[in-house]
Amino acid sequence: MHESTGSALSLDLLPDQRRPRLLVVDDQPTNIELLYRLFADEYQVFMATNGPQALAKVEAEPPDLILLDWVMPDMNGLAVCEALKSNPDTRDIPVLFVTASHAPEEETRALEVGGAAFITKPINPAAVKARVKTHLTLKLQTDLLKRMAFLDGLTGIFNRRYFDDRLSTEMARAARDGRQLGLVLIDVPC
Repeated sequence: MHESTGSALSLDLLPDQRRPRLLVVDDQPTNIELLYRLFADEYQVFMATNGPQALAKVEAEPPDLILLDWVMPDMNGLAVCEALKSNPDTRDIPVLFVTASHAPEEETRALEVGGAAFITKPINPAAVKARVKTHLTLKLQTDLLKRMAFLDGLTGIFNRRYFDDRLSTEMARAARDGRQLGLVLIDVPC
């Protein structure tokens, strides 16, 4: 079992009672192996070795957090993060950059595009574990608040706020995919 986070919420209490999912994205197998060993006991760890593969994995099975290398062939970590943050379905997934760069301007740029943290290699395992736990706890709390905001407290049915949010997301998805969107509204008298 995991230690308590000190709040009423715990990473053990995900809505579907599953272990949190981490996606490690790095083009160097040794870096992936290091992070896998660090997190495999507590989390479900998935791996990708390049940007396009990472985006495909996120679309197929969204992780709860992404550990993302900056320098990769084909598509660097910055471009991956920008793609994730521009998509309504993935914009709320925390992205922690894990990179060999120590350049302050790269750290600034990573945070500007939506990265939650900038961790330099070689990593301090205890500090990385603490950051991952902190960002997963924040995401869990945000997800819980969002669910509470979208449900009617009395009936447990999705409310108008949920409808508006989903409509906006689906319209953006239809526009992005070049598809049409249909909508039928039915008023049910009480």
